[in-house]
Amino acid sequence: MKIFKLTTAVFCMALLLSCNNKAEKKVTSDEVVAVASKTNEDVILDKSVVKIKTTLQNLKSADSFPRNITKGNKEWNLVDVKDWCSGFWPGVLWYAYEYSNDPEIKAGAEKFTAPLKTIAYTPAENHDIGFMVYCSYGNGYRLTGNEEYKTVLLSAADTLATLYNPKVGTILSWPGMKHKFQYNTIIDNMMNLELLFWAAKNGGDKSLYDIANSHAEKSMKYLVRPDYSIYHVACFDEKTGEFIEGRTHQGYADDSMWARGQGWGIYGFAMSYRETGNKEFLTTSQKLADHFIERLPEDGMPYWDFDDPKIPNAPKDASAAGVVACGMLELSEHLEDPALKEKYFNAGKELITLLGSDAYMSGDTNESLLLHSTGHLPHNSEIDVPIIYSDYYFMEALLRLKKIENKIAQK
Repeated sequence: MKIFKLTTAVFCMALLLSCNNKAEKKVTSDEVVAVASKTNEDVILDKSVVKIKTTLQNLKSADSFPRNITKGNKEWNLVDVKDWCSGFWPGVLWYAYEYSNDPEIKAGAEKFTAPLKTIAYTPAENHDIGFMVYCSYGNGYRLTGNEEYKTVLLSAADTLATLYNPKVGTILSWPGMKHKFQYNTIIDNMMNLELLFWAAKNGGDKSLYDIANSHAEKSMKYLVRPDYSIYHVACFDEKTGEFIEGRTHQGYADDSMWARGQGWGIYGFAMSYRETGNKEFLTTSQKLADHFIERLPEDGMPYWDFDDPKIPNAPKDASAAGVVACGMLELSEHLEDPALKEKYFNAGKELITLLGSDAYMSGDTNESLLLHSTGHLPHNSEIDVPIIYSDYYFMEALLRLKKIENKIAQK
């Protein structure tokens, strides 16, 4: 039998409620325990699920997906299926369903997942197939076991693999940007390897594993700088496979440290270690994480780019914090040293705590969960606004944290 210790505040609250003559019923001991055992992430998830469900009820068209919210507005700006962010909203719904087990949210997740099927069966336009299909169908399959979802995922992996060039050893990220970057591979692409790794062990061709592994190795070699900051873009000669140079597209400068890119690296290499067992990937993730931690400002929230000369008047990026939080938690689970596990677990938890504060939660401001993300500052796009992938990785981080803490509590 477990003995729960109640704080004085919780006990007094329960006592007052039970003694209130106007109350319809007395507060039971089980209810007191339930209040006392609520974690901070439970409280945030409860609020988030309510808000997500309300937004779901306001969205009528299944093939239009939230992307961002303009300053001063309350409602999401919507995009179509082909937008690289289309998979994040159904992913948010799947996470909300995972926590709440609410059948209405599940129905919404199914509704907004279905239109993305077309991405798996049309020629690949970019590397974002992983973001679009794995965040939607991948979470859906994980939670439901729906065999149709598995079929779509396997097809999507095959489609993504068509962008692989064996001479370069990587997936071409942006076919439409060859005029600017030649054969290009971006750090964001690390996240889409999970679709290939998953497919290779769930009925897909085993070559998908080799493609993903090669891509991760080449990204580690050419996108990671000696100081363990990251280039956004690696440019290659398509015919010879030779590395030409590292560039940026969404960061401040070619040699600057773009915050979200650092997050893609931390998370992507930790995930690649999970799938391959290659300890170089784990070490790379760890050193990228250390560099991120070292460069964080005093308030603990990353600027959109750590080298923007306008700091401290540069915008923050909550989306980077969410991606890094997930990456830190992923990393912590693969390390054997207890002190290191604790270090990265705490780093992830601190970012989640900041995101869950009044400074970053949107409250009644608009339909989003989080404020203050920065999408593409050099193009003056999505600066200091809510962006859907910020909400997605925030939900993922909260659920990851909850699962890890549950494991710790059971030991």
